[in-house]
Amino acid sequence: MRNSIPDLRAARHWSQADLAEKLGVSRQTINALERGRYDPSLPLAFRIAALFGTRIEDIFEPDPL
Repeated sequence: MRNSIPDLRAARHWSQADLAEKLGVSRQTINALERGRYDPSLPLAFRIAALFGTRIEDIFEPDPL
């Protein structure tokens, strides 16, 4: 799944560690999310969207079939 987390994070001048702390996850989780190696649980996706003040659909884009 592709996502815009790196861009959203960079726009706020947050490190991966900063974002991880705000979400209550590890920096490794943020790294895996950003690289598309990990798809977040629905509760985590909602927390990410709420933190960035946007909708889940504006952050995450499914891989093409």
